[in-house]
Amino acid sequence: MSAVIGRVTIEPGKRGRKPCIRGLRITVWDVLGWLGAGMTEEQILDEHPDIEKADFPAVYQFAAEVGASTRNKEGR
Repeated sequence: MSAVIGRVTIEPGKRGRKPCIRGLRITVWDVLGWLGAGMTEEQILDEHPDIEKADFPAVYQFAAEVGASTRNKEGR
């Protein structure tokens, strides 16, 4: 959880309360989508200069926690 604290924010009125990177209008899901589409971290950093290298571990950790939470709710 420590990688996520301060790096992933959820704010009323911003991107439909989706988890964003450090208050930016870039969501965790945006970053994961770009990675899933084949972009590298370096390509994302080049195209989105507001994102920092240290944001990636927070994105991965947040996604892992959401996945684990969903799995636990389903009883798996």
